[in-house]
Amino acid sequence: MRTALLLIPLTGLALLAAGCAQTTKEPSQPPSAAEEPKPDNELRVETAEWKTDFSKHTVPLGEFVSGGPGKGGIPAIDEPKFVSVSEADEWLEDREPVIELELEGEARAYPLQILIWHEIVNDAVGGRPVAVTFCPLCNTALVFDRRVDGRLLDFGTTGYLRNSDLVMYDRQTESWWQQFGGEAVIGELAGKELEQVPAAVVAWSDFEAQHPDGRVLSRDTGSARPYGRNPYTGYDDVDSPPFVPTANPDDDRLAPKERVVYVERGGEAVAVPFTALAKAKRMEISVGGDRLAIDWVPGARSALDHPAIAAGREVGSARVQLVESGAPVAFDTPFWFAVAAFRPDVRVIGRPEAQGARDERPRYSKTPGLLPVQS
Repeated sequence: MRTALLLIPLTGLALLAAGCAQTTKEPSQPPSAAEEPKPDNELRVETAEWKTDFSKHTVPLGEFVSGGPGKGGIPAIDEPKFVSVSEADEWLEDREPVIELELEGEARAYPLQILIWHEIVNDAVGGRPVAVTFCPLCNTALVFDRRVDGRLLDFGTTGYLRNSDLVMYDRQTESWWQQFGGEAVIGELAGKELEQVPAAVVAWSDFEAQHPDGRVLSRDTGSARPYGRNPYTGYDDVDSPPFVPTANPDDDRLAPKERVVYVERGGEAVAVPFTALAKAKRMEISVGGDRLAIDWVPGARSALDHPAIAAGREVGSARVQLVESGAPVAFDTPFWFAVAAFRPDVRVIGRPEAQGARDERPRYSKTPGLLPVQS
């Protein structure tokens, strides 16, 4: 199906989301007070095209809102094509951010200039079926194993958000999955969790140097998109609020869009502010009974700053591994507001440095965003 670009200002999207956040058809007679559902369990989004079992859910149904495009309106990449490092070097800039994934000696890079328009890539790497995901609204870049209880799943975008985070769905049962945490929250599989696979956002030149024989997701996706452009210009201003309201907005331990290294192990969650890690260069912390080393990796640019992704300001990244064995550990680098919303009990390690310098960088106007829709 051919696609088109819908031009909507980011500020207008919030209004669009509010306008789309509606319940399904009202009953002809109002329910009695005893039968009336609790407000937080009343689904406020359209469900006519879904086969999902909405009677099964692990979170309040009222927390879901429309993000604009509908079911599959932001098209996942289901048959990804790959090119060599040398071919990709013709259109990727040195400091441009890519998701680095290495499994069984097979290394692949997924440029955020592509993921920002598709959000999900259903793939298999090193013989392991994976979903490579990126939510630009939360800056969450997560890779999951696509197998659940022996069943192979593939994922698409619902078009809905919860706590401003991507809500995915599997095409096999149409259960809805929260990208942050990888848990099924509505449907037949509600309560199931996807296994997170270690991956990291790195600068393209770092991937190129580490994996000269690696493969890179091609721009040949079957969709017409202005790859390399950022439809969320200026979105990652550290003090600005998220796209839509989230839970626990008053947790001001960090600025809303302070990037953090987020690790969850053994039921314990820890967040380390980028600004603190950049100063320390390396931290060793205990999480869930494991001793972890967190290393600062400079160089990677923001995909959510400048209109051209390659021109975004440098924000850096990190790597996390077990101290004892050196084995990589699954982690993420989200905005603080997402962590505060989903894990309010998180332990914050390290005080962020003063952010005065951020006020000196260019501020970009919220020009119309480019959101993919089906046509």
